Parts: sequence; C-alpha cells; structure tokens
Amino acid sequence: MALSSSSSNVTSDGSNHTQRFLGGLVLLRQGAEARLYRGTFLGRSAVIKERFPRKYRHSVLDARLSSRRTVQEVRTALRCRRAGIAAPAIYFVDLVSNVIFMEDLADAETLREHLGSSPLGSRNVEALAGIVGHTLARLHDQDIIHGDLTTSNMLLRRTPASSQGNGETCEGANTDDGTTTAVEDTKDSNGAKLVLIDFGLSFSSGLAEDKAVDLYVLERALLSTHPGAKDLFETMLRMYGRSSCHGTAVLTKLKEVRQRGRKRSMVG
Repeated sequence: MALSSSSSNVTSDGSNHTQRFLGGLVLLRQGAEARLYRGTFLGRSAVIKERFPRKYRHSVLDARLSSRRTVQEVRTALRCRRAGIAAPAIYFVDLVSNVIFMEDLADAETLREHLGSSPLGSRNVEALAGIVGHTLARLHDQDIIHGDLTTSNMLLRRTPASSQGNGETCEGANTDDGTTTAVEDTKDSNGAKLVLIDFGLSFSSGLAEDKAVDLYVLERALLSTHPGAKDLFETMLRMYGRSSCHGTAVLTKLKEVRQRGRKRSMVG
C-alpha cells in the first residue's frame, strides 16, 4: 500500500533528522550492513547502531530486511536480559531509520581479542570456555538461536554491569552444585562477565538441528581465527551438555551437522 504524501513527508523528515544527528557522532566502525557510533542518550553514554541501505538489493527487499533485523535484534536482546543472560540494555529504537540506541560497553573486550592475547591452555581461558558453553546452553534453553555466533560477538566485561537480569536456570540443567546464581556462573576467575551482542540474525526455534548449527557456526569461526583452540571448543561443548536441558540431543545433532559440513568441503 502506498504512503500518502503527508506520511511520506513525516517519514522523510524523521530520517533526515536522524542522519543529521548521526553525522555529529564518533564513528566506531562499519560492517557490511551497519555502522556503530558512540554518543549519548538522555545523558548516558550510548552506542548507536545504524543499519544503512544496501544499494545492491532491491529497495523494498532491503527495507524489509533491515526493519526485520532491527526488530529481531531488539527483541532477542530483551529476551536474553529477561532470562538472565547478559546483553546490552536497549535505550531507544528508531524503526524509520533502523537505528538502535543501546548501552555502551566501552570497558569490555571481545572474546576474540582476549583469546588472541592469552595462552589457550591457561586455567583462566579453560574456565572461560566453560562459561561460554554454559551461557549458550541457557540461550538455547530459551529457544533463542543467535544466528551469528563468533568470538567477536561475545564481550568480556570486567567491571560491575547493569546488563544482567534476574536469571533463571533450567530446572533440569546439570550445573555444578545446583545453587549458583545467574551472575556467578557467567563470570570467570577475574570477575569478567560474558555479554552476548549482535542479534540481528537471531530467531526462535526449539529444534535441536538449529541449535546444533548455531554451535557449528561458532566452531568454524573459533577455529578459523584460533587454529589451536580445538580443545577449548570441546570444553565449551562439555559444559554445554552439562548445563542444557536438551544438551544430549543437540550435541548428537552437532555430530551430524559436522559430517554434512565435511562432505560439502570435500565436494567443494
């Protein structure tokens, strides 16, 4: 349905205002589909994520994809926080320009950066791998599929954070003693908390296949950037299996996914 001229003017004015606002911010980095800026929102330091138009896509398709991914990112971040899984707080969403104002985690480093500067066999890194496995188990037990699990989409925050909700562990999960809280079991020995980010490709699914593919994406990303991290990933999987309500089914399915991946690699 076509917009009326008045509606078009309102949309255009809102988009132009947003672009003028973003023009005065500090550009942190630009990816394939989004730009990240640092600024303030109502007096609080904030990161602003803008999904910009992709000229190679049809304009209608591009608008739909950008809007869908913006909504999905916000929705999943809120679901994670309600489940006690650390994710950035969402301050404001502009669905006209596909811009998200969120919590600035300036004191955090990516898991990729941390692994690149730490011995992979160290006790702290092994403990951190267990935390990753436990966090992903809780994510999947909420039937949340991240869709782009990489070590760049996991942050380590070493200061007290407000992005942890009041979490609930799965009733049937096999945690170490059954009594640890959501905050305690997502921190390493140095007090760093794992925070998941970038949920633009996330979706909801209870299928073991989708959860296994999520883990397989992480495995490929981890081993491509850290070739010596195979044992580290196995540690993640062991904790995943112990922590998830459906860990056995997902890990069994992961073996099938791996076999399919190897066959594709051999065929080319």
